[in-house]
Amino acid sequence: MNTLFLISMPGGGEMLLLLLAILLLFGGKKIPELMRGLGKGIREFNSAKASIKEDIETGMKESEEEPRKKITD
Repeated sequence: MNTLFLISMPGGGEMLLLLLAILLLFGGKKIPELMRGLGKGIREFNSAKASIKEDIETGMKESEEEPRKKITD
C-alpha cells in the first residue's frame, strides 16, 4: 500500500469535524483569546528569526572585513 495516500490534508468534512471539536473544547469565548495568543507567538518567532538573521549577516560582513584590515596593516 502506498503510504503517500495516508499522509494528506484533511478534507472538507474532516475540517468541519475538527472545527466543531475545537469549538466544543474551548467554547466560543476562548477561541479569540487562543487566536490572539497564537498571533503573538508567531510575531515573536518572526522577530527572533529576523534578529538572528541580522546577527549572522553582521558577523559575515565583519569576517569579510578582517582579512582586508590585516593586509592594509
